[in-house]
Formats: sequence, C-alpha cells, structure tokens
Amino acid sequence: MSEIVIRHAEARDAEALQHLYAQVPVYSGTLRLPYPPASLWEDRLANQSPGRFALVACIDGKLVGNLTLMVEDIWRRRHVASFGVGVDSGFQGRGVGSKLLEAALELCDKWLNVKRVELTVYADNEAAIGLYKKHGFSIEGRSPCYAMRDGEFVDTLHMGRIHGV
Repeated sequence: MSEIVIRHAEARDAEALQHLYAQVPVYSGTLRLPYPPASLWEDRLANQSPGRFALVACIDGKLVGNLTLMVEDIWRRRHVASFGVGVDSGFQGRGVGSKLLEAALELCDKWLNVKRVELTVYADNEAAIGLYKKHGFSIEGRSPCYAMRDGEFVDTLHMGRIHGV
C-alpha cells in the first residue's frame, strides 16, 4: 500500500469530505446524518474556529480519512480535547485511522498543552475500540440508548486518555 500522508484539511477538500461522510459504513459509526450537503463542509472548512483542527489522510492524493480535533474553550477545561474520525469504507483496516489518531495525539501532547483526550464510541464498534485502546485510551463508562442508528437505539462507551499517566 502507498504511504498515508496526513495534512490539515483545506477548502478544496469539501467535496471529498462530503463523499467520505456520505458512505453508509462511515456515517453509521458517527452521529452524522445521511446525505450531507456539500455546503456543510464548505462552511466548516472556510470558518474554522480556534481550537478546532481538521486533519485529513491521503493515499496517492486521494482523501481517505478525516479526524477533527476539538479543544475545549471553557477556561477550566482547556486541557481537554475530543475528536471525531471517519475513514473511507474502502480503506478501513489499513492503518488510516491509526495514522490520523497518532497525528492528533502528537498535536495534543507536544503543541496544544492538552492533557486529556476523550471520546464516545458505539459499544459494538470493536475495531474502533481496539484502535483507541492501542493508543492508550481506556473505557470510563457506558451510556445506554445514547443515540439512534439505523432505526435502533445504541449504547456508547466513554473513553479517555490522560497524557503522561
């Protein structure tokens, strides 16, 4: 497989991000709705707020993954970040998510003064849970009926990672 290149998302990525999150296996693993409009991504990329860092993964110039890192803006939680991630269904299981997560954690640990990174993940998403555990996250709790997915309520796990612990 060709090298996975991580870079910041740019305005020109809006159409590729729309395509990525229009894939059923991708949006089913997130809180996003089907049929994302291109304007959603155009607006997000044009108006990035401080503390929000959108990374993309590319293979041979094709956008195959996205991770958006969000650092809290509340004074007493500025040491905390969360993120959302999606990987093209044709590239899942090939290290794309791992590379994106490594890049985001490097930003947190070495540049952003983020001590804690937290996330929610569907309790039945074993691949994602394994990825997060591989990168030092641990399960901190469970929320039953957290979200609706494909007509059913599903549970999520809350996971966290504290740098240096």
